[in-house]
Amino acid sequence: GENDGWPGLVVDRYAEVAVIKVYSAAWLPHLATVTGLLTRRFDVDSIIVRFSREVKRGATLGLVDGSALHGVTPTEPIEFLENGLLFEADVVRGQKTGHFLDQRDNRARVRLLAGGARVLDVFACTGGFSVATAAGGASSVLSVDLAEAALQTAARSMERNGLGSVHATTTGDAFEVMASLAAAHRRFDVVVVDPPSFARKATEVTGALQAYRRLTQLALAVLEPGGTLVQSSCSSRVVAADFFEAVTAAAASAARPLRSVEHTGHAVDHPIGFAFGGYLKTIFAVA
Repeated sequence: GENDGWPGLVVDRYAEVAVIKVYSAAWLPHLATVTGLLTRRFDVDSIIVRFSREVKRGATLGLVDGSALHGVTPTEPIEFLENGLLFEADVVRGQKTGHFLDQRDNRARVRLLAGGARVLDVFACTGGFSVATAAGGASSVLSVDLAEAALQTAARSMERNGLGSVHATTTGDAFEVMASLAAAHRRFDVVVVDPPSFARKATEVTGALQAYRRLTQLALAVLEPGGTLVQSSCSSRVVAADFFEAVTAAAASAARPLRSVEHTGHAVDHPIGFAFGGYLKTIFAVA
């Protein structure tokens, strides 16, 4: 949002539909200009505007969240391709703009590691990692999320790609579900942990790092020895070095030291332009 020099505004494109997410009311008088720029640059049928919670609470100059600034408002989710796989985005009511595009490179990486694997995808949301690992040849994929609607979207994407036979879902809190899986002696070869932001304010950083440590310990409790842990943080206020240290320290304290394979960040269309711009951090490690 801030890195590209247009603070408070994000544009995501799904096939022939663009979605403008507005995080600052300062953009509202300029949306007609932005819409004109997009229609001249891209061949899109519709442009949808979405507002952050803060913007919704104020005056929106007569604009309605989820409405079309150009073209018509879709009545169904938009089908689109990511790394050759079919997904859907609810651009009118879905989280953010309907899908989390910033993880697509990491999903491609995990796909290459999934052949024959039993996969656990917690905080699965709409199933980006789940679909990618199934496409990579996973023998089974369990998607866990607190939002039943998101898991239903994940299940539909699995079916779209002919992968539904290996997929199961569990609705619940990721911390609690992983603890239950460990108690039931369930084990997985790949565990993906991609939570929402835990530190929206500077005062929440300490608690966020504690949560990341706890997630690492829970993930390792269900990870088969020699398996792969993929754990992310999208909290901009948690710097990469502190996040990676929290994960590796938690693994060491659980007597499951990690062999780091790769540390990754944003896709190429998420430039880093200031100190806290590198919000996305992911570790790939073998335990």
